[in-house]
Amino acid sequence: MSRRLISSGSPFEAAYGYSRAVVTGGFVFVAGTTGYDYATMTMPEEAAAQAEACWRTIASVLAEAGSGLERIVRATYYVTDRADAEAVLAVCGRVLVQVRPAATLLVVAGLLRPEMKLEIEVTATLG
Repeated sequence: MSRRLISSGSPFEAAYGYSRAVVTGGFVFVAGTTGYDYATMTMPEEAAAQAEACWRTIASVLAEAGSGLERIVRATYYVTDRADAEAVLAVCGRVLVQVRPAATLLVVAGLLRPEMKLEIEVTATLG
């Protein structure tokens, strides 16, 4: 079984020893993705805007893998503030309205950096 690693260009990947996605066994496993624009290493302040940025990165990685948002079968959302959950879910709902993967939202104590308000992790099939 082949295994292909995909990078988003994030400096975190090389520094912390992970890939943005791993393609193997007919699936694309996308690592937890935060709202950074990895080209500029900037992040919007608002949670909904961070969610939009997450989905842009995830869409790009899935396309590079030969998949797409429409092939997502599982999604996990981590938010650091319960008050942001509805705004984040509204973005996720808009992006995945036709896909409707198995999904979970968790409210967590925090993420690696204080500016990170959410993280999205997905699994998709290859098309």
